[in-house]
Amino acid sequence: MNLALWIAAGLLAAVAVSGGISKTFVPKEKLAAVASGGWTADVSAGFVRTLGVLELLAAVGLILPAALDIAPVLVPVTAVCWVLLMVGAMITHGRRGESAFVVLNLIYLAVAAFIAWGRFGAGPFTG
Repeated sequence: MNLALWIAAGLLAAVAVSGGISKTFVPKEKLAAVASGGWTADVSAGFVRTLGVLELLAAVGLILPAALDIAPVLVPVTAVCWVLLMVGAMITHGRRGESAFVVLNLIYLAVAAFIAWGRFGAGPFTG
């Protein structure tokens, strides 16, 4: 179980880094031009950057607290925050009729829920 939770956290952290870098450093206009970034046309550049920074922090929060054994409880807390972020993403994409992205966000949500469930109870880190 511990290995499965580490793999899930690593995969989700990779997703978070990828999304975070693009939202933080790629201009909003370029993001709006790609299929997955159409929603950025409806929000401010500051909002997009804020989401990017939150995703980068999520990547850190999913891995480093456990890897460094400093406040490992932050891993499931971060996973719960990711679940909330994905609910917002699903609502946004759903309103735009982008069902494929809703499904993708649902998958990310499920992975984050698995991490939260596992690290809060079923497979907590062993000291």
